[in-house]
Amino acid sequence: MKFQSRANRFVVLILMLFISSVFAAAQDAPLQGFDEYVNKAIKDWDVPGVAIAVVKDDKIVFAKGYGVRELGKPSPVDERTMFAIGSSSKAFTAAAIAMLVDEGKLKWYDPATKYLPGFQLYDPYATRELTVRDLLSHRVGLERGDLLWYASSYDRSEILRRIRYLKPSSSMRSRFGYQNVMYLAAGQIVPTVTGKEWDDFLRERIFVPLGMTATGTSIKTLAGSNDVAAPHSKFDDKVVPIPYRNIDNIGPAGSINSNVVDMEQWVRLQLGSGMYQGKQLISPAAVKEMHTPQTIIRLEGAMERLYPEAHFLNYGMGWFLSDYRGRKLVEHGGSIDGMRALVAMMPEEKMGVVILTNLSGTILSVPLSYRIFDAYLGAQQRDWSAEMLKTVKTQQEQAKAANAKMEAERVKGTSPSLALEKYAGDYQDEMYGDAKIVFENGKLKLQFGPNYTGDLEHWHYDVFRLTWRDQQQGKAFVSFRLNRQGKVEVMNVENIGEFTRAPEKKSETANK
Repeated sequence: MKFQSRANRFVVLILMLFISSVFAAAQDAPLQGFDEYVNKAIKDWDVPGVAIAVVKDDKIVFAKGYGVRELGKPSPVDERTMFAIGSSSKAFTAAAIAMLVDEGKLKWYDPATKYLPGFQLYDPYATRELTVRDLLSHRVGLERGDLLWYASSYDRSEILRRIRYLKPSSSMRSRFGYQNVMYLAAGQIVPTVTGKEWDDFLRERIFVPLGMTATGTSIKTLAGSNDVAAPHSKFDDKVVPIPYRNIDNIGPAGSINSNVVDMEQWVRLQLGSGMYQGKQLISPAAVKEMHTPQTIIRLEGAMERLYPEAHFLNYGMGWFLSDYRGRKLVEHGGSIDGMRALVAMMPEEKMGVVILTNLSGTILSVPLSYRIFDAYLGAQQRDWSAEMLKTVKTQQEQAKAANAKMEAERVKGTSPSLALEKYAGDYQDEMYGDAKIVFENGKLKLQFGPNYTGDLEHWHYDVFRLTWRDQQQGKAFVSFRLNRQGKVEVMNVENIGEFTRAPEKKSETANK
């Protein structure tokens, strides 16, 4: 009996090994040569590491890591390595709202203020007409406003309070305008309706049912993992590790951290019309609604370069919608300091791809996703990596030329209207709060919030070149406007806005 038992176990073991080898051959068949392609691509694009997973017919058919978690260290990226997914988080917020719609606790067309009674936009009409659907569709007419949360000390409620001061860039529902704070607003509906924070709701209603055991909504959850990718950025053509950016305050718009194995469970839910392992978590109608166009996006400029095969581009709710080789493409990228993610699906093919990378700004995930789709569609292979890298390098050369032109247009031999110390003082903005110009050691510096400090170098006239000390924040221009008395009245910080000079405080002697 003992011999027979051992023999049976041996047969089972051989059978399992045979089945595994057959499965491995089957799953690798469409991706022959893919390993070599990815390894060359990450070298060409200077990306330290990438993790990739593919779902086909409700099964994970490919999951693998390439490169390293951190430059200078040997630990490799694998399918369990954690990355920040950035704005790929938005679809989770849309799904949370969809679940509440399914339960009859709210409607897509309900006024947002029904659940956020103190919420206001700059335009009273927009405040009154804004719906839950609008919050998820990037059509509110607002752009900018990201410094309310990025490297900011404001919490979620304070960010929402201050958005009322952001002036619209277009009329409501007239065009696409990407807006992170509206997703925060959508996420804040969750605790109003359920009594649970957005973070807890996602964990209980999505992460746990899908078995996404490693996934969390805060970088604090990464502390317990020893398989975490380090963020990287490129400065002066050199890739270096950088710290993780804490963006918990904008959570519903982009704070999720995950790995490709967990994320593929999420893809299975989407491709299964809201069903996962026989359990309906979201209704098919709600999933269809999220995958249905809500806002038209013009295919021009950067969008045209990212979607070279597309005939149309729209935004649904939490998803970009376009076409690729005659199939509907449902996808969303994500980007935050040192990380870039992509989740892309072809519902008709029951196929989805998750690609996570650890380099700021890289679009490597896009050509890799096209390569994978082409392989499984049996389409003629194109070297998407080489083609898109060529486009990126052309853009980089154009940027260098633009900088050279800007330098050439600088008016030499000019001086500021005032002595430098006269620009120093406090400046105010209703939305962003206080800023300060400090005169120190014969130079000016700008302090804005707790995490923004930059050095000012005279450019020409009353315009200064601002270099933020945190390299991730880059450079900008600061200009000053004087009143008729010859005193500084307004400071304009490029890409942020105008700050009004605060009244000078009277000295105690003057008050006596």
